[in-house]
Amino acid sequence: MTVERRVRTKICGITRAEDARAAIEAGADALGFVFYQASPRYVAPHSAQEIISRIAPFPAKVGLFVDPDREFVDAVLAQVALDVLQFHGDEDPAFCSSFGKPYIKAVRMKPGIDLHTVCRRHAGAAALLLDSYSDTGHGGTGTVFDWNNIPADLTRPVILAGGLTTANVSRAIAACKPYAVDVSSGVELDKGVKDKDAITAFIREVTHA
Repeated sequence: MTVERRVRTKICGITRAEDARAAIEAGADALGFVFYQASPRYVAPHSAQEIISRIAPFPAKVGLFVDPDREFVDAVLAQVALDVLQFHGDEDPAFCSSFGKPYIKAVRMKPGIDLHTVCRRHAGAAALLLDSYSDTGHGGTGTVFDWNNIPADLTRPVILAGGLTTANVSRAIAACKPYAVDVSSGVELDKGVKDKDAITAFIREVTHA
């Protein structure tokens, strides 16, 4: 019997409990909390834990960091019930794997990036998250990169990010066949404020892709 593989959905940049609940009701597999203070979607650790304490237990709670100090990650983990860590900077594999949690390594798709090398370097990563490159930010740019630059034979699962919306996520899935898709700005009313209807529509497109 052939089992059809389902593409998962992560809703990132959660800052409000009502947005977390909307994502869960729509069928999200993971929620992302940004612990990077330069981001407009930053959420303080105590606020993230307050949100998590008020929602269902099963969607994975993912903490996003950018070149953090070890002490900061430890402090967040002491306060917030995270399931997975996501690193968006230049963190090395030993650092990423040293917190006793599965980790996702984000890769900003700048020209010339060799994803096979990244896979070998981060062989312990649960997945690679492929995002658009920007000189001014670490994710949440709302721009799409060239999906043709993703090799089909990568050894780590791929989470596709970067400018995904209800209008293009079906094409993205058809082109890339990722393990999961990640959306933030594509389902927002404003930075850090999600649109319940957009979340529902986005996940519906993923489900039917």
